[in-house]
Amino acid sequence: MIRLPFTNPKSELRHSRSARGALAALVVLCLIWGYTWVAMKEALRFADPFDFAAIRTVSGALLIFAAMLWLKRPLALRAAPRVLVLGLFQTTGFNAFVSWALLAGAAGKTAVLVYTFPFWTLLLAWPLLGERVRGGQWLAVALAAGGLVLVLEPWHLAGTFASNLLALATAVSWAVSAVLAKRWRLQQELDLLALTAWQMLFGGIVLAAIAIVVPSRPIEWTAYFWAVLIYATLFGTMAGWLLWLFILNRLPAGIAGLSIMAVPALGVLFSRLQLAERPGAVELAGMLLIGASLALLSWRALRGEQRVEPQAGQE
Repeated sequence: MIRLPFTNPKSELRHSRSARGALAALVVLCLIWGYTWVAMKEALRFADPFDFAAIRTVSGALLIFAAMLWLKRPLALRAAPRVLVLGLFQTTGFNAFVSWALLAGAAGKTAVLVYTFPFWTLLLAWPLLGERVRGGQWLAVALAAGGLVLVLEPWHLAGTFASNLLALATAVSWAVSAVLAKRWRLQQELDLLALTAWQMLFGGIVLAAIAIVVPSRPIEWTAYFWAVLIYATLFGTMAGWLLWLFILNRLPAGIAGLSIMAVPALGVLFSRLQLAERPGAVELAGMLLIGASLALLSWRALRGEQRVEPQAGQE
């Protein structure tokens, strides 16, 4: 007698619905984070970079804490010194550099440069985590390096070259935080939502201190500024992180990582539609090379089912 494998129709139905819900959440998340680049660029018309970054991150952290209370999740702070260091890179460095970069740089190009963080993570993980660059990863490195040269156009050092370097500093800061988080989570189990909220609060407080010290123009509290601030904080930060953690719990890591690479492409699209940003032929070629590099890295992660760290999102 042939014994058929047992299947539970109700279990399969729940799994199918969960996967469809996660895929729908992934589409919504990419749209939210893609448009966040336009919202951040627009907000800087009314506020200086450090002021906007501080308001957004501190408010975002408090909203995540409120969501945790509503979800009845633990609020306990563990490994405070490590969380503080993580906040300095993931929140302070990321938001300070990216806001400064957007002040003069195009939103779409900044998004593409910031999303080179997997490339920098790959290079930093070699000396810090002992994860050697292998096989097809070298091709991804070469594509990213070529794309960076074309986007940065070092033969033209005028214009937005400084903002491009700030965007790269954002990517490196993001990569450092991802490597540190991975290293420390191998040593100590930490609640991901609590870790996100506390590091964002610590980093936001440092940003607020910088904003107080650095001279700045008064914030123009117009209705439009309120709109983009609420969008960047409520959707781009709080809802975005909650959706990202929800997705990671329900989809294979490779699929989530590959799909999130649609964010910089959407950033370019939305900035073209609303801000009339049109990259030149050389810049566009560089963006395509960087996109190919990110796709290759994500595809390899999909094949190998490598873990995607929660820090591979956006604030």
